[in-house]
Amino acid sequence: MPSSSLDVRPEPGRPPAGGRAGGAGVARAPGTAGLALAMVAAGLLVALWCAAGIAVHATYGARTTADEPQYLLTAISLAEDRDLDIADELAGRRWLAFHEAELPEQTRPLPGGRRLSPHDPLLPLLLALPVAAGGWVGAKLALAAMAGALAALLLWTAVRRLCAGLPAAAVVVLACCLSPPLAVYGSQVYPELPAALALAVGVAALTGPLRRGGLPSCFGAVVALPWLGTKYAPVAAVLATLAAVRLARAGRRAALAAFLAALAGAGATFAWAHLALYGGLTPYAAGDHFAGGELTVVGVEPDYAGRSTRLVGLLTDRGFGLAAWQPAWLLAVPALAALARRRPPGWAALALPLAAGWLVATFVALTMHGWWWPGRQVVVVLPAAVLALAWWAGGSRAAPDGRPPPRGRLLAVTVLGAAGVVRSAWLLADGAALRVTWVFGFERTGDPLYRASRALLPDYRRLGARTWWLHAAWIAVLAALALWGWRGARPPRAVSGR
Repeated sequence: MPSSSLDVRPEPGRPPAGGRAGGAGVARAPGTAGLALAMVAAGLLVALWCAAGIAVHATYGARTTADEPQYLLTAISLAEDRDLDIADELAGRRWLAFHEAELPEQTRPLPGGRRLSPHDPLLPLLLALPVAAGGWVGAKLALAAMAGALAALLLWTAVRRLCAGLPAAAVVVLACCLSPPLAVYGSQVYPELPAALALAVGVAALTGPLRRGGLPSCFGAVVALPWLGTKYAPVAAVLATLAAVRLARAGRRAALAAFLAALAGAGATFAWAHLALYGGLTPYAAGDHFAGGELTVVGVEPDYAGRSTRLVGLLTDRGFGLAAWQPAWLLAVPALAALARRRPPGWAALALPLAAGWLVATFVALTMHGWWWPGRQVVVVLPAAVLALAWWAGGSRAAPDGRPPPRGRLLAVTVLGAAGVVRSAWLLADGAALRVTWVFGFERTGDPLYRASRALLPDYRRLGARTWWLHAAWIAVLAALALWGWRGARPPRAVSGR
């Protein structure tokens, strides 16, 4: 009977027990050389595609904007002064190289005249050497390289861990990584892309046997996420819980004790360092926007009932929804429904972090609309959606029932994914010509498909009868997609009976 636990098949890539390589409905696993070549090709293509985004301004008159200059100033300070204090960088107006306008204030004076950007320091630490070598362009090239690494890792995980066919997995990964928001954040100086890479590392580890490098990789991902952004702590907690449950179920008491002790030490270090550096448990304590306390970052009087519309809006909003810029994200809904019904090995490592990140973006984030590229709040968990989509569209070489995946799924991903990649290319062209920027005016893109689809999407910035009618219609559409995915997946018992 197929397990609903997190354990994977003993030898990923081989046919299931009782099956035969090359048998009916079971594709041969790609060779190591073929997969490695595909990973290199996908990584290079995505890295170059994201690097092209460097030519697009963040806004008119500025190469970077919002939080980007803050991360860059901290990276400069780490490279030159070996500390996080940006007081001298602010006094020297070092931001003028990448932010032509006056820099908005984000910091408040700390004891001794120190000024620290109210952002966690791991991203500036990762960018310190690239900034020292190539300035703000070097930082963005480093992020593009991370985007390429993410694409390569997702392809490997889909094929080796989830047993998806290589051609289908490549189509899904490229469709998602060459289109917004992953492609955009591959050249934006935000922690979103590195956080997505950290999550992908954690998922790759959790869908494996958690031995040798698996458990240290999972631990590294869990520790890295909060240091990239405190907002990623809930996702990190889910990854840690899944790993602990795996170890407990396997009876690996020594490994579990060591893992929990290491987590406790990492948590204590995080708290001590933040209190010492920022004066609070989060870097928001060093910011000038949170006079009412660090928790005001989620809102002074949060309207959680009103925020519940984001459950749908994060996907379908006219300007800030994922599907507006890459329609293939809609197919993650049937993919996740099928995943929940089939419950293949490793399914929880995809579904639970994705759910945690989506709920944080819905109920904890101050807003889904802001001075950034759409989808920022959920970028961290999109790798889980990519892998679920690859599993659903590409089928499984080790599927217990030995059936090939329905061709309609991959065709739908290919068609919708191609539309999103074209949309991404159009944005790059419009941005290079200064018709749009990454955080302002992007909805004025000349892409005719996007302009035509806007009328079908609700605009949650302008609440009215039309918005609510469209909201209800999209709830029905998403429910139908989920039902399609659910009905198309056999439950574990049915597969076992076959």
